[in-house]
Amino acid sequence: MRHETKIQPETPAGAEWKSQPAAAVRRSNDVELVALTKRYDSSVAVENISLRIPAASYCCLLGPSGCGKTTTLRMIAGHEVVSDGDILIQDKNVTVAPAVSRGTSMMFQSYALFPHLSVLDNVAFSLKLKKVDKATRHKQAMDYLALVQMETLADRMPSQLSGGQQQRVALARSLITKPRVLLLDEPLSALDPFLRIAMRAELKRIQTELGITFVHVTHSQEEAMALSDMIVVMNGGRIMQAAPARDIFEKPANAFVARFIGGHNVIQMASCSVAVRADKCHVSHATDGRHLMAEVIGREYQGPSVRINLLSVDKQPLSVLVPDSEFFAEPHAIGDRVTVSWSPEDEWSLDAA
Repeated sequence: MRHETKIQPETPAGAEWKSQPAAAVRRSNDVELVALTKRYDSSVAVENISLRIPAASYCCLLGPSGCGKTTTLRMIAGHEVVSDGDILIQDKNVTVAPAVSRGTSMMFQSYALFPHLSVLDNVAFSLKLKKVDKATRHKQAMDYLALVQMETLADRMPSQLSGGQQQRVALARSLITKPRVLLLDEPLSALDPFLRIAMRAELKRIQTELGITFVHVTHSQEEAMALSDMIVVMNGGRIMQAAPARDIFEKPANAFVARFIGGHNVIQMASCSVAVRADKCHVSHATDGRHLMAEVIGREYQGPSVRINLLSVDKQPLSVLVPDSEFFAEPHAIGDRVTVSWSPEDEWSLDAA
């Protein structure tokens, strides 16, 4: 049964701003990064990034390993010292503030549940540190366990839970502090594919129900596309593009974003580079519109579609996504020479980056 109690964020301990329900706060951004930089000796992990994350939104920081996304998350949390720049949480500059007074809570990849405490006491632990009486903290912990649909397992120990159940408990433990911004460091990476899909739906439901901002680090393009109101694509410590998921997919800012987000061919034309979605390309013997001669080098059956991987005669990697019925009506074998064609209307011009 879905939990119906509406739990509102409140001012965390040590915070100086006035407590108000999330719906009553009129603001445009929950998180703002201003020329933020993180250096480790001579190495630059994050370089001069600026970003505004709208209020009550789900934002995914997406990029390959070493791109700076986790370092950025840890700076927002107060777990890394900022080298240069500023961090604002709901218009309050928290750049040098301790982690406990920022109005954020962080859910780690490992979950880090206390093995000697029950599910209920794990969730209530932060309230115990604040000297909240047992009855009150257990009541609040049960509210949050109900929110993540785990109230029936409150008396179990972490060792008696599945990975997905442990994640729900860790989420409830992070939310009971009533953060203004919840930070999630690759929270789904330890789950099997089926649970990952189920849990991302739960994360979005809870974020929407609570009306607070989630900032979620992931290396999964599919995960970011499914969850995000805003995707921030990072590479080499810089932001390549920050935009809604559809804009990222339909209008990649540069060749890196087009390649990393997946589903695009980056094609070098006479005077520029363009991105063309794989599902907008065709494999045929026709030469109408734009086209390249190519050789089939691989095929991937994906259920409703088949991805055909190709290499053009000028050594450009290409892929074409075709409906399964179309492919099996006229299958293309590895080594076949074919024409890859597309309409000029489906091209998206890319920046030089």
